[in-house]
Amino acid sequence: MAAAALGAGCAQGGDPPGVRGAAGQQPLQAPPARALDSYASKLRAAQTARAAAARRWKLAAVPLAAPPPPAEKPRITAREGFEVDGQEELPPVFTTVPTEERVVFLTIDDGAEKDPAFLRMMSELKVPYTVFLTDKEIKDDYGYFTGMRDAGVALNNHTLTHPYLPALSYAEQRREICGMQDVIEKRYGTRPALFRPPYGNYNRDTLRAARSCGIRYAPIWNEEVYVDHWEYREWDQDLHPGDIVLTHFRGRGDWDGTMTDLARRFLDRVTAEGYAVARLEDYL
Repeated sequence: MAAAALGAGCAQGGDPPGVRGAAGQQPLQAPPARALDSYASKLRAAQTARAAAARRWKLAAVPLAAPPPPAEKPRITAREGFEVDGQEELPPVFTTVPTEERVVFLTIDDGAEKDPAFLRMMSELKVPYTVFLTDKEIKDDYGYFTGMRDAGVALNNHTLTHPYLPALSYAEQRREICGMQDVIEKRYGTRPALFRPPYGNYNRDTLRAARSCGIRYAPIWNEEVYVDHWEYREWDQDLHPGDIVLTHFRGRGDWDGTMTDLARRFLDRVTAEGYAVARLEDYL
């Protein structure tokens, strides 16, 4: 009843005689509306900026925004047929993250091409991606990947020299993997938890060595995108929720196009099929 009386008094435009309204009472009713309006304004501004970036980079449509990261991470296991002896104790090799969300994950290998326009494009479009670096390919310009790291991109392990690992001894494989862990930690301040074996080839020693170097996951891929075509692991030649997509740092010296051409082809395809690009690490 007191609350009702107070509400009635406010509605009538005055306080009861001798009673002052609580300090700040009226302003307290406004901030939720202002906060929501501010949030909506920020969303509109972000979408406007993405739309402008999509036009600037000549995309067919604005890339879809990824859903929030899952509160409960999916359980990652080795893909059937990709296991090794003692797999339960070793980093799993997988090609797809178990999720019902229409998301895919863009991953880029080696680091040979260092195109500043690609950094600008992905930053302006707010598209996440994950990279797997080889020291042989990045040591001529470590700074390029510092800028990438500063933009929030995860830098992961792809060995020192990109060898065919199953042909090496356990000690040689460990040197390749742990050595790259050391390079990334020295140059970029973190030791990765993700490792991709060159060519997607590995054996039990590879995964044993990776685990000893602090690796928890060994994602490979389900599709590979080039500047002029796609390649597929599955018989249906299609994308699936949670698929990991591979490409490489390449430019006109290797392909008939640039990194931005490659990104455009990738984004136009996934957007047209109703997929958003999510950050792989958010699901691990």
